[in-house]
Amino acid sequence: MLIVRKMQPKDFVRAVELANTMNWHMTPHDFVFNSRVEPEGCLVLQDGSALVGVATCISYGSVGWFGNLIVEESCRHQGAGAVLVSHALGFLKGNGAASVGIYAYPHLKDFYGLLGFKLDAEFVVLKADAVSAPREAQDNLKVLKKGDFAAVVNLDRACFGDSRERLLRLILREPKNRGYIAFEGDEPVSFAAAKVFVGSAEVGPLVCPVNQPETAQRLLKAVLHELDGLEAYLYMPAAQTELTRTALACGFKEDFRLVRMFWGSSLSRSCLYLAESLERG
Repeated sequence: MLIVRKMQPKDFVRAVELANTMNWHMTPHDFVFNSRVEPEGCLVLQDGSALVGVATCISYGSVGWFGNLIVEESCRHQGAGAVLVSHALGFLKGNGAASVGIYAYPHLKDFYGLLGFKLDAEFVVLKADAVSAPREAQDNLKVLKKGDFAAVVNLDRACFGDSRERLLRLILREPKNRGYIAFEGDEPVSFAAAKVFVGSAEVGPLVCPVNQPETAQRLLKAVLHELDGLEAYLYMPAAQTELTRTALACGFKEDFRLVRMFWGSSLSRSCLYLAESLERG
């Protein structure tokens, strides 16, 4: 019998083992971090005593996010993945979600479509083996500080659709992470951040008004300069060609593509955007 339960620390090693059958390069830290953001949203699927699947989901109130779905190969095509998705949707809807987003491999869009998700946009995953971004004039940018937290939360909410305060607090209070915020006069208008690990980094989130592409490019360049020499990943809508060109000029190459899908109403906003991560939106 298949049973969904909350992930526990003793499950992290097995969860990483399953996830990395898909070459996701995850570590136990990834599940520790997700558990800190949403303890009840890290899920495992058990078949008897065997842990055969994992998934994560995060409630941001009216918005939820789902990711990290992986089921042991011998259990696929038997409804196991749908059990995890349905359980996560129930959790998120119970916490008020009217929209739930995912980033899915294109070949899985029909699977998610049968569960009520609708195609929204194509995303490109870019990877740099070693970021190469020279320092440029920062003009209206300043390094993100803890005092900017309220402004960052408000800017992010306007683009994302609801508050990711818990997630952003964890990112901003980690000393090794990097970020910049842009101003018009004294008014904060956009920001970008990156999470830094051992020898690698993940760029995002970045949110910026759609009519300020130059500011988005300066923010991205400023953050990437802080990551010079590191391996790094970033995730952006394929339609954002100018930001893509900026990333390519700093050593990134296209790794693969995904599709963003939503259960419920779409959350497309008029903003320039880099995802925070594939599993958290």
